[in-house]
Amino acid sequence: MNCYILFPSHTDGLALEKILKFKKIKYTIVPTPRELSKSCGISIMINPDDKENVREILNVNPEIKINGIYTIERKRRGWF
Repeated sequence: MNCYILFPSHTDGLALEKILKFKKIKYTIVPTPRELSKSCGISIMINPDDKENVREILNVNPEIKINGIYTIERKRRGWF
């Protein structure tokens, strides 16, 4: 399972990234999965166990706007 945070702008994503880095919460900046949005943009992928911590960060920082936090199961391709 992967947990993705989607943003209306890159600026919001970078603002959250700065806080996650400061709080030492592991994350990865990734392209937004097609299952979640047709627009090409960035998302932040976090461990699902950190979802509540991130929600608390967002509650304390209401200036950071998000489009949602989604948990999806990534399908593995059986090419090999």
